Amino acid sequence: MSRAVFLDRDGTINRAFVRGGKPYPPPTLEAFEYLPVAVDAICALKGAGFAIIVVTNQPDVARGRQSRAAVDAMHQRLLAETSVDQVYACFEEDSPACHCYKPKPGMLLDAARDHGLDLAGSFMVGDRWRDVGAGINAGCKTVFIDHGYAEPMDLKPDLVVASLAAAVEPLARGAPGGNACWSKAERLG
Repeated sequence: MSRAVFLDRDGTINRAFVRGGKPYPPPTLEAFEYLPVAVDAICALKGAGFAIIVVTNQPDVARGRQSRAAVDAMHQRLLAETSVDQVYACFEEDSPACHCYKPKPGMLLDAARDHGLDLAGSFMVGDRWRDVGAGINAGCKTVFIDHGYAEPMDLKPDLVVASLAAAVEPLARGAPGGNACWSKAERLG
């Protein structure tokens, strides 16, 4: 079985719009902006032998605040411009009937089934407690990118970093491909 790095989208790969201490997704494709060195970090993780799967909550579609077409365009851009293998998105709001809205593990479980992934050997990386919760609930190791949002973090991630780039070396250290990206990862810091 393969191992994966599951990545949240907003605040992990691309800039989140922070209002009142809480992150929000970009409203349009034109506002979709990669965080510094995020694309290189994704490439380094892919080069280290991981499958790269984006798992993202996008409830603003269900709330009528964003169009599905705009979100799909962002994902098409992400797939075209990075080493991401696939994007899984939950377009619903959190409800008992929804199995995929993080911190529920549905998107990670679906990806594991679809791609033959070993969840215990995989990592969930994100900037919110929901991301850490989804990783824990799926049986993955977790990496929390701490942007200092005004929301509680009552869970215990395996690693806390300041950016996706800062997570590359610790994740790649035990990657299936060994140290293939060390020199590139060192340049990312």
